[in-house]
Amino acid sequence: MKHLRLLTYIDEVARVGSIRKAAERLNITASALNRRVQDIEEELGTKIFERLPRGVRLNAAGELLIRHIRSQLADIGRVRSQIEDLSGFRRGTVSIACSHALAHDFLPVEIASYRRAFPIVEFDVRVAVHSEALRALVAYEVDLALIFRMSAMAGFQVVASAEQRIVAIMRHDHPLAGEGSLRLRDCADYPLALPDKGYGGRQLLEEALARSSFRMSPVVESNSFEFLRNYVRFENAITFQIEIGAPSNLKERDGLISRPIDPRDIAPARFAMGQLHGRSLPVAAAKFAEQLARKLESNA
Repeated sequence: MKHLRLLTYIDEVARVGSIRKAAERLNITASALNRRVQDIEEELGTKIFERLPRGVRLNAAGELLIRHIRSQLADIGRVRSQIEDLSGFRRGTVSIACSHALAHDFLPVEIASYRRAFPIVEFDVRVAVHSEALRALVAYEVDLALIFRMSAMAGFQVVASAEQRIVAIMRHDHPLAGEGSLRLRDCADYPLALPDKGYGGRQLLEEALARSSFRMSPVVESNSFEFLRNYVRFENAITFQIEIGAPSNLKERDGLISRPIDPRDIAPARFAMGQLHGRSLPVAAAKFAEQLARKLESNA
């Protein structure tokens, strides 16, 4: 941070009132320090010091500048203190935009795991559809976006990705709650509770149906995966989600079963975690992204 060094030089000259004494304290030559001062004055287009017989003194312009310099130095001091406290990545805020499928299980589990190691780190999580998550990322409102069926977008840098199957979710005593993969045609005879058409999983389902000779009409549609999963507990209905949103403990916890849809009907699609291209993530966010990347890759 060369500009910070220059600010420190000006501050020291102002404090001791002498370029020679300031140079001695800064361990540079008086002529080099005088050139730095002159460079600043030339850039500002005005003098900042009055030259006196035995030193220098800030003039009105210099007084304005020194207040700004000391404010800047104080700010950088606070940042350095926070960075030092990040040894072990202990402090910071991680802001995330994620798809609804991750909000119920995957992300809460991962955040809780991270905070057990780094309890001072805070999280700001917004659940958003694909387009909203990308907008928040581009606007620097979030550090990371976790998106299913990510299409190519300039500026989106993929940090980690994994293929995700579409799964059918139903009550554990549903007639289709067996083993192995499930054909879409088998689901057509039962009530369907579907996410709305803005979600990637629903779009994959619609594309599969467009290629098929049968139709599937929902009895319930919602933009809430939590609602859909709760709904199928009370009717012999089926809902669909990507597998990362359907953990293995569904039966024990909610009385639900998930069965993957046969890839002949719906091929897996990619789920991606990314950041804005060229942006350096805050340390806490970068560390959390590493954790999520390991998790995604282990489940790939």
